[in-house]
Amino acid sequence: MAFHPGDWPASLTSSALARGAMSETALAGTRILPTDHHAVISRSALSTATSLRLCLGDTSVDLIQSHAVLPDGTVILAVDAMSPTGGLLVAARGRPGEVQLDVTQLVPVAVRSRVRARVRVTGTAHRFDPANLESCDADTVMSLLDLPPVALWAVQPVEVAVTSGDDEALVGASTYRATCPDPLAAVEATHLQHLIRHHRDAVDQLTTLVNPELTATATRVVPVAVDADGVVLRAEAPDGHLDVRLPFARRVTCSTDLTAGLRDLLAKAAPHRSGGSPHGTATETAAPAAGCDLPATECGIPSA
Repeated sequence: MAFHPGDWPASLTSSALARGAMSETALAGTRILPTDHHAVISRSALSTATSLRLCLGDTSVDLIQSHAVLPDGTVILAVDAMSPTGGLLVAARGRPGEVQLDVTQLVPVAVRSRVRARVRVTGTAHRFDPANLESCDADTVMSLLDLPPVALWAVQPVEVAVTSGDDEALVGASTYRATCPDPLAAVEATHLQHLIRHHRDAVDQLTTLVNPELTATATRVVPVAVDADGVVLRAEAPDGHLDVRLPFARRVTCSTDLTAGLRDLLAKAAPHRSGGSPHGTATETAAPAAGCDLPATECGIPSA
């Protein structure tokens, strides 16, 4: 997914907001999106999705809470071998590229245009070999134990296609396997929902880092993504939206690092903050945020 940076030149007019504009840019300064960006999207989407669509020839079926991902990117499916779908997997077993998996990654908060990315994995199915458990960490083993108690199938990706906005890319199997999910993928939804429900003052303060022309017609600004490289705010207007990335000073790898990254951004925003709302009446008409009930040591987000 591509974003406008928070320091977009002042010459940009707010008409871009009405078009729901998106633009490919560097994350900050001379930093650029990593070359394995699409591989990270695919690994993150597969690891956090609660459902996927399995396609075998002309047949497709939605599997809910029935897949897991091994550390090397192999997708494990729980499908009864005696079911019609299981029979098709038996027939396709060992045939390269005969299995297709489709996953839709959604923004984990209530906004319009929630589709963040679509991932299509073309792969080869085999019966799962329990010996593979030896290379799995404890979390992966637990995710396998949580699958339905039916036959397990391993889908080894041959090619991965990623569509994010207007951006499309093919990810080779070797690149896919060598990449890990974003380190915050598993906790992103929790952190975003916590920000929205309990720290609207912090969101307002972060909004002051965005070029005012980008939020001039916004009815609200809401965080829609947080990853190892930064926070993404969405400025919503009646007829469109604009996503703006606020980059962290340094890449984060865990929730503890995320706390530090958010504190740094809020400290950077403090000199910009004035007495009024950063985007007109958007926050003045919103219901007050519920107070945070987490201890300060767990929350880590200072009051703005």
